[in-house]
Amino acid sequence: MSDHSEAGGRRTALSREDLPGVVAAVVLVNAVGALPAALGGPDSAWFQSIAKPALYPPSWVFGVVWPLLFTLLGVALYLVWRDARATHRGAVAIRLFVAQMAVNVAWSPTFFTAQDLTVALAVVGGLWLVLVPTLWAFWRIDRRAGGLLVPYLLWVSFAVVLNYQFVVVN
Repeated sequence: MSDHSEAGGRRTALSREDLPGVVAAVVLVNAVGALPAALGGPDSAWFQSIAKPALYPPSWVFGVVWPLLFTLLGVALYLVWRDARATHRGAVAIRLFVAQMAVNVAWSPTFFTAQDLTVALAVVGGLWLVLVPTLWAFWRIDRRAGGLLVPYLLWVSFAVVLNYQFVVVN
């Protein structure tokens, strides 16, 4: 069964045949998203020693939120790849997705390894700026795919504020 979204994108229901592709996309996005953790993270002596903003959540929150968000991103990527990869619109959406993932991956080494809070703020701000057109491009292809990016946009928006607060208190 297929239906059409108002934005003009063709949308078909996921089926059992899609499961390997969905799983592959989810694993890929989670693996890429987890790569920066190997370079350093919140367990470092430096991070433990700096002041934390009042809105800094408990550390366990990050370990729950990021895999969940990367899983949503993987499903969204699969939807766009499956239905539009051979189209110009799909190719643009996938390139934007790759660009935002590259910027996302750049944040952790900038913040935790280089220990440059101001440049990290620029990186996460850049992520937000690339993510907005990515969400829009996904939405135009499949509203479900765009909708799956909304929690990520909200989290990245929070991350911009949080990173700014780190700059202010340090």
